[in-house]
Amino acid sequence: MTLADAGALFLSIELVLSHIAMPDSILLTFGDIRSREPTGKASGYGGFLVTITQGVHLVKRHLVIHGSLACLFVGMVLSLPVHTVHAQGASRPPATHQAVIDIGYIFKNHARFKTLMDKMRDEVMAAENGLKAERDRINGLVEQLKGFNPGTPEFKKLEAEVAKAQGEFNVTAQLQKKDFMDREAAVYQEVFGEIQQVVTKFAQEHGIAVVHRFDGNPVNGADRNQVLQSITKSLVYYDTTIDITPDIVTRLNAGSVASAAGQAPVNR
Repeated sequence: MTLADAGALFLSIELVLSHIAMPDSILLTFGDIRSREPTGKASGYGGFLVTITQGVHLVKRHLVIHGSLACLFVGMVLSLPVHTVHAQGASRPPATHQAVIDIGYIFKNHARFKTLMDKMRDEVMAAENGLKAERDRINGLVEQLKGFNPGTPEFKKLEAEVAKAQGEFNVTAQLQKKDFMDREAAVYQEVFGEIQQVVTKFAQEHGIAVVHRFDGNPVNGADRNQVLQSITKSLVYYDTTIDITPDIVTRLNAGSVASAAGQAPVNR
């Protein structure tokens, strides 16, 4: 209720009371209490005086608002229950839950990611086969070079051809390697962004505030490196019921970033 609403309500009550005949007339005087000669009993309550007179009269209203009473009245109005409508722009309840997710497992079981990587692997193999053929040709030239005497025109000519071929081979191999590495990184970035999007929506739907990354692979006790890595893991314990990995894999493979709200988590 705003200050204007409170004022309108007070005025409405005042108009109604002005038309009601009562056996007693009540005089309310707000502000400083001054000496009076009331016809009945008078009682003071911290800054306002209530005077009760006998007889059948209309209710008199006498309001003198000043000084500390102005602050008192404003405080009373502001303390009234506020029923403003917040539901229209209300957001979801605050998230309080936590969950864990195995990113490595998701990448291994992400159908589209596996398809993209398989396609790139085929291209890498084709490029390697092309480089292998060129490398074999260069090795053949090197073998031919052994048949010429050093310093002869034939030897020098073939030697220059071999050097040129080797240089071009190295440059081509480095450029192809860089190209595939950049493309691989782009695929990882794209898929991880998709994973983040699905995880974010899932967490918002289920009131999850924090999602921790963990590695669900079992540790091989015979592998020293795995043992040491397991010791340094930040996550020591988790309840398997908070593992949302299967839910995220299901949504990703279904190609649905916006899944139905309220879907219950699935345990792995």
